Amino acid sequence: MESRRKGSAEKIGDRMKIKKPQISKGDIKIVLIDVIGILIGSVIMAVGMNMFMVPNMLVPGGVSGLSVFLYHIFNLPVGLSIIILNIPIFVAGFLILGFRIVIQSVLGTLLFSIAVEVSAPLLPPATGDLLLAAVYGGVVMGLGVGMVFRYRSSTGGTALLSLILAKTSGISPGQALLWSDLVVLTLAIFVFGSEPAMYAALSLFISIKVIDAILEGLGLSKQAIIITRNGAEINRRLLHELGRGVTKIQGYGGYTGEGREVLLCVVTRQQTGQLKSIIYEVDPEAFIIIGNATEVHGEGFRKMQQH
Repeated sequence: MESRRKGSAEKIGDRMKIKKPQISKGDIKIVLIDVIGILIGSVIMAVGMNMFMVPNMLVPGGVSGLSVFLYHIFNLPVGLSIIILNIPIFVAGFLILGFRIVIQSVLGTLLFSIAVEVSAPLLPPATGDLLLAAVYGGVVMGLGVGMVFRYRSSTGGTALLSLILAKTSGISPGQALLWSDLVVLTLAIFVFGSEPAMYAALSLFISIKVIDAILEGLGLSKQAIIITRNGAEINRRLLHELGRGVTKIQGYGGYTGEGREVLLCVVTRQQTGQLKSIIYEVDPEAFIIIGNATEVHGEGFRKMQQH
């Protein structure tokens, strides 16, 4: 009896042991690749800021644009201004969106701010011509931002603010991002004059097109069709981490006849990297189709309007 009790107690103890999460070499490799990609993108953005945007009073939109204002008006360092302006956005994001989404933006913001400050004394203005500065500055900034987005991060600012507004007000992230950039450009008219503001708008337009090219898509939204064996977990993570609704469809393999869950989800282009990461973590063997969604109407996006 005594030995049986000991044996059963040992079995219960083994069951109650909490398994520690194991981090594989593959996970570490993915994180390192992401960090290197974000770092490269941040350095490219810093080049665009210091060689084209800041010297010519061109506002790139968002928090970076506000930092250009503070530099020319109060002579505050651009990198420091970016961090200070992002703090309240990060706090609000942590409370509304959660830790995981915010921490990805924190890394991008810190690397970008440091890169701007470190490279500032080393990079002289490339040109004093506003048109050249707007075109090449837009291309360089777009390359950098596209790299950061591609490696599942952002530089905080209006990109994160747009997700907060989408969560709290129902405005789509694309609309929130557009309006926040328009507000900064409007301020540029009063601070720097209409001509630099118009060139800044041109630069922003070029940046958006370059970002789209880097992310391999021209639409503001992406439609994902996911065929998986673990639809419940993918559905849960997409809802909680991206704030996106999912439609479930029951499907069957044409060859095997086996049942499969088919998930339909629409996300913004900035969320495409996170979407693929979530699917890979849950079901590496899932079949995914991602395409451009030219128009999206409904909850979380634009409301249907009569034409």
